Amino acid sequence: MGLPPQLTLEQRQEALIKASASRKRRAEVKIQLKTGDISFDTILELAKSEDAIAKMRVKELLESLSGVGKIRAQTLMERLNISPTRRMQGLGRVQIKQLREEFMKSEHALKPGKLLVLSGPGGVGKSTIAKKLREAGDFWVSVSATTRKPRANEVDGQDYFFVSDEEFTRMINAKEFLEWAEFAGNRYGTPQEKVEHALLLGKNVLLEIEIAGAKQVKAHLPQSILIFLEPPSWEELVSRLEGRGTDGPDRRAERLRLAQEELATASFFDVILVNDQVESVVGKLIELAQN
Repeated sequence: MGLPPQLTLEQRQEALIKASASRKRRAEVKIQLKTGDISFDTILELAKSEDAIAKMRVKELLESLSGVGKIRAQTLMERLNISPTRRMQGLGRVQIKQLREEFMKSEHALKPGKLLVLSGPGGVGKSTIAKKLREAGDFWVSVSATTRKPRANEVDGQDYFFVSDEEFTRMINAKEFLEWAEFAGNRYGTPQEKVEHALLLGKNVLLEIEIAGAKQVKAHLPQSILIFLEPPSWEELVSRLEGRGTDGPDRRAERLRLAQEELATASFFDVILVNDQVESVVGKLIELAQN
């Protein structure tokens, strides 16, 4: 083992000042957590951006929660397989999810939101419906990741998270997707953590995804409501697909073939809506979430 680095007097003073500020910040956060002025979920978010919180020991934080104490904190960490020396920045995705489920329900006493999954053939208008719901503020609309190249009018992080094939594969291997599927030569996936977080906060969630993905969601979350969006007529769908300026003749022909196959899957879904008027479909989705 090598010798520790030799610090100048000025560097030592800077390190001491930084350490003191970190201790003060952690003490402040623990007091706010104990008095209920800050939520446990907010602490998890702060750990992503604040070094002082990221380096706080999980055990230290849990013991600051009202009604937890040293014994319950230790028992909880053993049950969740969290090392006694683990710091906030070292928590895994599954451990964060488990901690949220443990504490957020009691903090907020909220009824979990409903998960609506909107699917249907390409060109039927799913994106338009999702955009209207997002604007209305009645739903938290999940943004999917995709390996598809963005179209001219699409914004990264708003329409999709546009990622490389390598990054998408990494996300699959890390089990970061609630579902994922391949469609028309590209892959699409729903980030799982954000969806589960929104539901836990009592928000109604809309997933606008492909049919294969919708089936995966239903298998993992049977309480989800699958909605199939149909066109007013086959002729109308053909007109919409052929009117897309972003697709060449071969791609349009492939989309029409896929659309025929997708329309045949409607019976698998819980609810079928005809997209003859956008406002009407949006209203029916809001009604489904409220019932």
